[in-house]
Parts: sequence; C-alpha cells; structure tokens
Amino acid sequence: MTVDTLQTQQQLIVRQRIRLMVNQYEIHAVAADGSEAELLAFAQQKRLAFKEQVTLYTDDTKQTPVLGFKARQVIDLGATYDVVDASGLGIGEFRKNFKESLLRSTWHLIQPGYAEMVGRERNMTVAVLRRFVDSLSWLPYHFDFVIGGDRPAFSVVKKWGLRDRYVVTIHDPQVDRRLVGAMAVALDALQAR
Repeated sequence: MTVDTLQTQQQLIVRQRIRLMVNQYEIHAVAADGSEAELLAFAQQKRLAFKEQVTLYTDDTKQTPVLGFKARQVIDLGATYDVVDASGLGIGEFRKNFKESLLRSTWHLIQPGYAEMVGRERNMTVAVLRRFVDSLSWLPYHFDFVIGGDRPAFSVVKKWGLRDRYVVTIHDPQVDRRLVGAMAVALDALQAR
C-alpha cells in the first residue's frame, strides 16, 4: 500500500483480527460491490501497555510502517493521541471528550490547516444501553464526524458479526485518509477506555 492509494479511497473496511496478546486490524479498500478489496494497511496495538500506541504498516509482515498514533499521557481519561507519518512527522491528533462521552462517546479529530472534526455516536439509545447493560456491549454503533457542527466529514459504522468490522465512508474529499484510518482503528482499540 502507498499513501497515495489510501488517499484516493472513498470507503474503507476495517476488520479486527482476534489474537491473544495484541489487537490487530486490517484496513481494506472497498470493491464496487461493497466487498473487501486490497489490503491498504495493517495495524497492531499491544495490550496492557502503559502508554497506548498503535502502528499501522503496509501489510501484516510489519516491515514498513505507514503511520501510527500514541497517547501523550500515560493515564488520562481524556488523553490526546498524536498521529504521525512513517518519518515521525505529526499529521494530526485526536482525543476523547470524557465528559460528553459519559452518555454518548464523543471524539475530536484535528487535521492541521483544516477545521476540527467532532465525532459522536449517532444513536443515544444504543450508546446508553452499551454503557449500562453489560450484556448489550456488543451492539453495533455508528459514529458521524462533522465539521462546524453539521458538515459531514466521514462516518464509521460497526457491523453485526462475530468479529468487529467497520465500514468507513469519507464524505469530505479534503479529509486526510491516514487520519480517518487511525481514528477508525482507535474507535475499536480505545472505545472502552
């Protein structure tokens, strides 16, 4: 995968792999029929790390990093995560709004030189049920990221299934797909924190 290929995508499919000691994710392009197409990136997060960090690679050989994100603080309920490219250059940041997320998860995503994007769970009922009824934590959710309160940037929809699978749709052509991919992985990897 190249960054140029990723930047041309209008939709992505993010799928979690089930592993014992790490969280792993595949980011795929989407074929015309809506099915998974080529692998665009492979992400890995170590579990039980003191400082959350996820690296995205070109594939599951983990030879060539593409980007990554890492928490600034060790423990913080509203931690900020810096997103960097393969050379370590900052390309954006995101953070969870702890107070707003008590009932409905809310994230802020910043792309330098562009407007801040705010993403929150679309369905308040599902959000509340997932938080307060443990047996319903598996319910799928839908995040809408908007600019200026109403202009759609992108959306992330968790689909029904045994493994976590997300369909990401990019509405705004100026949004950096690297940030979108990082945020989609973070929604799964960090959502319960």
